[in-house]
Amino acid sequence: MVKIQLLIRKEDISAEKMAEGGKVAIVLDVLLATTTIVSALKEGAKEVLPVQSPDEAVHVSKAFEPGEMLMAGELNAGPIEGFIYPSPSGMKNEVKDKTLILSTTNGTVALRMSADSKRVYIASLLNNAITAKRILTAHKEDTIIIVCSGNSGELSLEDFYGAGHLIACLGQGKQKLELNDAAKAALVCYQEGEASPYERLSSSYVGQLLLRYDYHEDLTLASSIGGAEIIAVLKDGRVVAEQVGELNY
Repeated sequence: MVKIQLLIRKEDISAEKMAEGGKVAIVLDVLLATTTIVSALKEGAKEVLPVQSPDEAVHVSKAFEPGEMLMAGELNAGPIEGFIYPSPSGMKNEVKDKTLILSTTNGTVALRMSADSKRVYIASLLNNAITAKRILTAHKEDTIIIVCSGNSGELSLEDFYGAGHLIACLGQGKQKLELNDAAKAALVCYQEGEASPYERLSSSYVGQLLLRYDYHEDLTLASSIGGAEIIAVLKDGRVVAEQVGELNY
């Protein structure tokens, strides 16, 4: 039986507990950090460096030569001077063979807070299915902690829905799942909105912001279930795409 616990916001992460007992973390920030990361890797980015603040991003960028990296970020959903806005559709033609340094309010912070886990995966609607197959192949005996990044201390509908989709993907295997109450609720949230992920994401607070500022293409991309066969893993502070390999349930 695969044991799955869901945290509904990054503020619920305990780095000490994450490091105990071989826990595997799967982090979601559907709008938009983890979608941006997975999309960038799909488009050929060498790696993504998630940082916890714009100041850290600037510091990290100094190790690179011009043309080797892109620095993207947002703060409380707003643009940051000197940074590209982290729009996956806007960056897709610029990231190939480059390092993406990414600073966001919630998603990259959640990733760094989860870094002491045995393994950290980055998930979105684009790659939930392939990530679930890797979990069921490689981590049958581990406790799986699904982390919704949330929205500045609040639950975010899009992450909760995305977590429900991930749990549904995990449930397609032969192993039975042991879910905490939050995971059960997320699964119901996904099942009720299964027919139209775009409508569910666009109805969220952040989804409404994206529509208001004409990021329709990003919202469509983030709603694209199965749009990327990418297994994204955090290794030594860097997110890279792993070989898919054999993925048998």
